[in-house]
Amino acid sequence: MIEMLTGPFQFPFMQNAFAIAVLTAVPTALLSCFLVLKGWSLMGDAVSHSVLPGVVLAYVAGVPFVVGAFVAGMICALLAGWLKENSRIKEDTVLGVVFSGMFGLGLVLYTAIETDVHLDHILFGNMLGVGASDLILSGMIAVLVVVVIGLRWRDLMLYAFDPQQAGALGLPVRWLHYGLLCLLSLAIVGAMTATGIILTIAMLIAPGAIAFLVTRQFLPMMIVAVVIAVVASLAGVYLSFFLDSAPAPTVVMILSAIFIVAFSMTQISKARGDLKSLRKRARLELAQ
Repeated sequence: MIEMLTGPFQFPFMQNAFAIAVLTAVPTALLSCFLVLKGWSLMGDAVSHSVLPGVVLAYVAGVPFVVGAFVAGMICALLAGWLKENSRIKEDTVLGVVFSGMFGLGLVLYTAIETDVHLDHILFGNMLGVGASDLILSGMIAVLVVVVIGLRWRDLMLYAFDPQQAGALGLPVRWLHYGLLCLLSLAIVGAMTATGIILTIAMLIAPGAIAFLVTRQFLPMMIVAVVIAVVASLAGVYLSFFLDSAPAPTVVMILSAIFIVAFSMTQISKARGDLKSLRKRARLELAQ
């Protein structure tokens, strides 16, 4: 029995999968808190989908995928910002147009080239096929994102919560804006091999959304988001071994289940609070 339960830890490819899962979970969980607070969930979706043409063009040009992905992600973010500032169109509409256009371009390029490289792993992830280079890249990105957020999380929090107040206090709002976009693009590049650009959006939203439901302070929110993302990622990889399923979708399903539980618990707590308030008012009315 014990040998069966510890079976997933005996294989090198599973050990790599556990490692890449953690290295992906930590930076995306931290960023998810800022995206949820600022209402940038669609921005994460846009950037994650927009890296596809960069990946394909990087393959054609013979440069590393991560370079093309990062450049494409930044182009998407900068183009969306420019269109928003120079038109009457709202940000969510601009993001929808930009990311769908870039994703469509990526699919056209993807189907037009002939290659022996499995570019579909970029779309859907390939945790079980990661190598040492993938672990090193994701590790470097994770460390960079964690260090930057650790040093400037208060400034980023104020910018995400109230950009006007941040500017009034003398904070470099524009630098914080594009710095957050750079971190977002880097995190997506680091997650490409693990979860793929399709499912990365779940890693960039679910942990922060769950933590937002269960806590009211930002620092605990980040801690809760990281714990939830790491636990869900490890559990997803572990269960996928026995279910014979792909690890990335399994991780996303676990995050979805945790969100449903957290939402249900908050609703039950709210209902109990409303019931207590109703009983208190009834007692006061009877006393009168």
